[in-house]
Amino acid sequence: MKILITGNRGFIGSNAVKYFSKNHIIKTYEWGEPFPDLSLVDWVMHFGANSSTTERDVEKIMKQNYDFSCRLLDRCMDRGIKFQYSSSASVYGLGQDFKETANPDPRNPYAWSKYLFERYTRKHYDYANFNNYQIQGFRYFNVYGPGEDHKGTQASPYHQFKLQAQTTGEIRVFEGSDRYLRDFVPVETVINTHERFLSIEKSGIWNVGTGKPKSFLDVATEIAGEYKAELKYIPMPEVLKGNYQEYTCADISLLERTIYESNG
Repeated sequence: MKILITGNRGFIGSNAVKYFSKNHIIKTYEWGEPFPDLSLVDWVMHFGANSSTTERDVEKIMKQNYDFSCRLLDRCMDRGIKFQYSSSASVYGLGQDFKETANPDPRNPYAWSKYLFERYTRKHYDYANFNNYQIQGFRYFNVYGPGEDHKGTQASPYHQFKLQAQTTGEIRVFEGSDRYLRDFVPVETVINTHERFLSIEKSGIWNVGTGKPKSFLDVATEIAGEYKAELKYIPMPEVLKGNYQEYTCADISLLERTIYESNG
């Protein structure tokens, strides 16, 4: 199988290249390169995006995350190429309903770009299914794992806490971090989900998480124990107050049902 992977130098994309190269022919594309050659491609895995949730340049986000994604999908549809793409649990915003059918509540340009592309893909499900190819989107929750070094402040708490423990011997956590829970999902789970869906002949959008939230304090305590580091409590910055999501937990019932049904 020949797979084009976009965002191959990013966190999830680089892990995907490493994994799928073992059994498939991989072509790669990174933002800024000439438009990718889709000849003889069976699947596109579109991980490439400006993933900064603090980016306020709306034009930049829309150009990279929405306009390019639409153009890439259109080209794939013209050629009958099956298409997987990364979306984000950020489309749920500050809500507490994490089913795929929940009303979206995007709170920043990044989240909006992901939600708008989801809407664009939905328009093409019937045509794709009629022509025997798929458009599959995955809403990642809080992904962590190897390859996050370049993400800086956008890296997962797992990565940031581990780096702090290794370099300073202490881990800085916000006061009240026991109240902030996230669905932290290993990048290996994300990649395995993409692999499973290569053989599932359905179009749609699915959550990718564990369904088991963990507090920031639990993560910090776990890593502090591993590296014998001290915990240091710090005030939450004013810029985050009121916009800091207190809880995420993927409802993975649709994902599990789709996989179960595909297995007969």
